[in-house]
Amino acid sequence: MSILRITNLKTWFPTRDGIVKAVNAVDLEMKETERFGLIGETGSGKTILGMTIMRLLQPDTRVEGEIVYKGHDLLKLSEEEMRKIRGKEIAMILQNPTTSLNPVLKVGNQIAEAIRLHQGLDKRAAKEKVVEMLEAVKIPSPEKRVNEYPHEFSGGMRERVMIAMALACNPTLIIADEPTTGLDVTIKMQIVRLMKEVTKQRSMLFITHDLDAAAEICDNIAVMYAGELVEYAKTEAIFKNPMHPYTQGFLNSLPNRGLKPIRGMSPSLIGIPNGCRFYPRCDCAEENCKINHPEMVELGNGHLVRCLLHDRS
Repeated sequence: MSILRITNLKTWFPTRDGIVKAVNAVDLEMKETERFGLIGETGSGKTILGMTIMRLLQPDTRVEGEIVYKGHDLLKLSEEEMRKIRGKEIAMILQNPTTSLNPVLKVGNQIAEAIRLHQGLDKRAAKEKVVEMLEAVKIPSPEKRVNEYPHEFSGGMRERVMIAMALACNPTLIIADEPTTGLDVTIKMQIVRLMKEVTKQRSMLFITHDLDAAAEICDNIAVMYAGELVEYAKTEAIFKNPMHPYTQGFLNSLPNRGLKPIRGMSPSLIGIPNGCRFYPRCDCAEENCKINHPEMVELGNGHLVRCLLHDRS
């Protein structure tokens, strides 16, 4: 059963240099308890997609399409109605806990804020719940650390605090934005294992450019490039048989696959190329790729790809 369905989503916002088309005609569907990976280079629109779901964008952002969560279009809810969902039903683990956590507030107070808002607990009960959440994410001595400030935690422990904050109100959907960025390999694998454990009975949209973490955590993966999805398949299929030239190049940039970078740079989301957006960087490009924008086509077994090499209709 679907828990989240996104249809023809566009998220554009103005800048002094022009309109940034950060998300452009994205379709996406998540099932209950599914761990859905969204991968791609920095600047591909992944984080903006997550922020659009949460409705945490600047007021002049232009958003079109549908974001249907449990049968309700989030884009049609009032801000008051959305506040009741944000944090309680859908929680987001924000990128970079160093900047996301308030440095002058105790960690326990920051987690307790959402608990008191959504669960109506008094101060004492909320603190007990906070201790329970810190224990759940395996932070040692939670009774003591609840009274400490973010700077007293290591990078890995701050990430655990962010996870505890997201889990505090027992949401059914978690949006995790780059939770393993900046962590060393040992700490990263601890966070990956923790993410798998805490999402056994929840759905999660896992936004990352960390391909190793995505391979370990996700059931299905969508690949994003220049504001749109270019490939979607089961995780095993993405890594064993990638069909889009961008996905192939992205995977080949990994150290264990030869460390071969994709030539060129991702296009500006202000001046997106006509035709296929990957055309200027693609070694397989043909002349019609410069002119015609490809649609998603299914290759079988739910494997979708946006590429004219596979769309000969």
